[in-house]
Amino acid sequence: MAQKESQQAVERELTMSRAMVEAIGHEMRENEEVFYMGEDVADYGGIFDSTQGLLEEFGRDRIMDVPISETAYIGAAVGAAQQGMRPIAELMFVDFFGVCMDQIYNQMAKNTYMSGASVNVPMVLTAAVGGTYNDAAQHSQTLYGTFAHLPGMKVVVPSTAYDAKGLMHNAIRDDDPVVYMFHKRLMGIGWMPAPDGPKTPVPDEPYTIPFGSADVKREGEDVTVVTLGLHVHRALEAADDLAEDGIDAEVIDLRTLVPLDTETVLDSVEKTGRLVVVDEDYRSYGVTGEIIARVAEEGLADLEAVERVAVPDVPLPYARPMEDEVIPGTEDIEAAIRSARS
Repeated sequence: MAQKESQQAVERELTMSRAMVEAIGHEMRENEEVFYMGEDVADYGGIFDSTQGLLEEFGRDRIMDVPISETAYIGAAVGAAQQGMRPIAELMFVDFFGVCMDQIYNQMAKNTYMSGASVNVPMVLTAAVGGTYNDAAQHSQTLYGTFAHLPGMKVVVPSTAYDAKGLMHNAIRDDDPVVYMFHKRLMGIGWMPAPDGPKTPVPDEPYTIPFGSADVKREGEDVTVVTLGLHVHRALEAADDLAEDGIDAEVIDLRTLVPLDTETVLDSVEKTGRLVVVDEDYRSYGVTGEIIARVAEEGLADLEAVERVAVPDVPLPYARPMEDEVIPGTEDIEAAIRSARS
């Protein structure tokens, strides 16, 4: 079911990176078995500010810079988790999964199953995802669908600071492996300005957001728009623009892909009859197709029109005009909503 969190009583606002760090810091104070490891996460504080300030408080035994060997340190994190620790291992860019996929999928995701549940793997794999800043094909993918497709891992994709903190608390406390995918454009770092929206009120105290609970970020009657990550904000911008023309779009932020809140999507489509799915991942065999398939399987009678907006099946270009062409923008979402409503 959709969860609508009230933030009216909260005064302070945080960037998404600060909200993540706040949750990590709290969990490290509460549980000495929690530690963070990755490339440039100690002295540098993470190239996307994912660990900024943690080294000063927790020291190098718990905030660990590692060699450029993803296979080695993610394997080490798996082993530590199986021995009762709660490691957080960061892939600097999700694209680097190709180096260490054996450790991620054949070990992290499967060892609980392969051991007959004699071991748990309570670890978090964080990874920066997404394009829009011209870093070419090996540093700009999202790959949500790649990880969600492979069983054994929970997959989390926050779009706001409020969600980022609550989902991080839940991820660290979970006894199963969690892939926590943060979009670098949403982090609120100085050299990569974020869009309006991800910086939100965030409570001081810890709180959790349960996995499998989508959030209706904007209610509407005419078209259901289902999305996640950066494109939550692009969809909201499109919905606001279209409201001036009398088109009332509902925007659903999935927040987690595994588990997936199908019920909230179905309830919305039952109301609107029209579905637009937006994703920064590749079009084929991805999130857009999965959402549409689930609606077709369980709510086909309600579905009058469907559109999907995603990255075409090409490597992400380096040149800015070409990257802008392949990554969906607000105008692409507006066009899809208009088409679904026509």
